[in-house]
Amino acid sequence: MKQRAFFQYIELEKRFSPHTVLAYQNDLGQFFSFLEEQYDAMSIQNVEHTQIRSWMVQMRQDGISPRSINRKLSTLKTYYKFLLKRDFISKNPMQKVLSPKIGKRLPVFVSKESMERLFEQVTFPFTYEGIRDRTILEILYTTGIRRSELVGLTIKSIDLVQRQLKVLGKGNKERIIPFGKQLADTFQQYLDIRSATFNANDEMSLFLTKKGTKLYSNIVYNVVKKYLSYVTTIDKRSPHVLRHSFATHLSDNGADLNAIKELLGHSSLAATQVYTHNSIDKLRKVYEQAHPKAKRE
Repeated sequence: MKQRAFFQYIELEKRFSPHTVLAYQNDLGQFFSFLEEQYDAMSIQNVEHTQIRSWMVQMRQDGISPRSINRKLSTLKTYYKFLLKRDFISKNPMQKVLSPKIGKRLPVFVSKESMERLFEQVTFPFTYEGIRDRTILEILYTTGIRRSELVGLTIKSIDLVQRQLKVLGKGNKERIIPFGKQLADTFQQYLDIRSATFNANDEMSLFLTKKGTKLYSNIVYNVVKKYLSYVTTIDKRSPHVLRHSFATHLSDNGADLNAIKELLGHSSLAATQVYTHNSIDKLRKVYEQAHPKAKRE
């Protein structure tokens, strides 16, 4: 009963995405399975910080990374705050649990040269799917939106006159992203072939499958992986890599960090600061090559 109420809370009140709700369900399921196996299905009211630490130890022994453990602990923190708020428990055991330290992971991105080759040298079929796929790649790289945000776009999301895109992000937060003439032309070409292919299609979703139904996330992932493999050898070739590339290239060209934050839809500037890494590396190389003191050292 408490779990059902919690999942309704994060879905309806907190407005977490279906993907996040599923992740929370899996994390809590694993935690309760651990309690059942190790502590004979201990009641949630009786759980202490020692049991949670034991779960952390088992996860490390099972080869789960500190980053994944932190995500599962984040689920528990949200869950116990909910239980405390609703008076299901009288104390929060998570207050005595310290999260494992993790190394700073820099974002994987595609070089500017590789992105130029993608749009200037790679041939896209002059079919509905070919033009759609190129438009998907352009919009992901040109605006930095998330895959889920792209799938959620509708015809009304695009304003070709003002050259701006209305995006519904995490927590149902809406933001406006400007774009240039090149993407506007690509949009127009896509909209023309979309209309010609599906005639008076009533589906308001911007991107459609070849059958005229709303595009789903796996297709977007497969499109990005396929075309990035033509221009880069990096292991990770996902839609999120294009988001990282968008932000990194903006930072490299001197864009204001707060502006990048707003474009990405980040709630905190801390999440955006990771994109300054490449610019700092370049400045360090310039310093080491040019400054007399650096040369002597």
